[in-house]
Amino acid sequence: MEVDQLADKIVLWIREQVLAAGRKGVVVGMSGGLDSSVLAVLCHRAFPRNVLGVVMPCCGSKQDEEHAVAVASQFSIPTKVVVLDPVFNTLLQALPSDTAEPNVRRLAEANLKVRLRMLTLYYFANQFKYLVAGASNRSELAVGYFTKYGDGGVDILPLADLVKGQVRELANFLGIPQSIINKPPSAGLWQGQTDEGELGLSYDELDRYLITGEASNGLRQKIESMIAASAHKRSPPPAASFK
Repeated sequence: MEVDQLADKIVLWIREQVLAAGRKGVVVGMSGGLDSSVLAVLCHRAFPRNVLGVVMPCCGSKQDEEHAVAVASQFSIPTKVVVLDPVFNTLLQALPSDTAEPNVRRLAEANLKVRLRMLTLYYFANQFKYLVAGASNRSELAVGYFTKYGDGGVDILPLADLVKGQVRELANFLGIPQSIINKPPSAGLWQGQTDEGELGLSYDELDRYLITGEASNGLRQKIESMIAASAHKRSPPPAASFK
C-alpha cells in the first residue's frame, strides 16, 4: 500500500472509531517523539475542529517539549501544556523509596510519569467527550514496550498495525520535522534513556522479525521471550468465575 493511501485509511479509521463510540473528537499526548507527532497529525486530519494535543512535561527533556510545541504550531493543532513536575515530585515524596533496588525503583518512578500522563489525557477526554488515542506501534506492542495503564491506557491505537519503520515513512510523508525523525527514539523516562537501549535490540531488527520472521537464533529467542513475558499487558485482566 502506498504511504498516502495508508495515511488516508488511518484517518478514516480514527473517524469511524470516534463516531461509533458516540464521541466528538480525539485527545492525544504529544511527547515530541516520532510516533506521537505522526499520530497527532493524523488525528488532526480526522477531526480538524475536534482534536486536542496535550504536552505534558514531567521532569524530562526540554528539547522534547520544544519539539512537541513545534509540531503543534506547524500543523495548527490546538494544544494544552500541563506541567506535571510538581505532581510527580509530590507523589514521590509520599511514596516509600527504600523498598527496591535502585534500577527497579527508577523504572517504577518512570512508570509513574507515564501513568500521570494517562490521568491527564482522560481528564480532558471526559471534559470534551473525546476518545484518547494512543501512539504505540506494532513493534512496541508486540514486545510489551509500553506502560500498563500508562501509555497502554487508551481508547484507540491507530498505529498498532505499523512497525516502527512504517511510522517513520508516514512521518516523512506528513512532513514531520526532520529533527524529530532523526533523533534516537526515547520515551524520555530519564536522562539518556533510549528505546533501543532499554529493549536491547534495534527497531530494524525487531521490525524485520515481525514482518519476515527472520532473526538470528539468539535474537529470535530474546524477542519471543519478550513477547511471552508481556502477554498480560495486551490482554484484559483475567476475570475469576467459580460457577
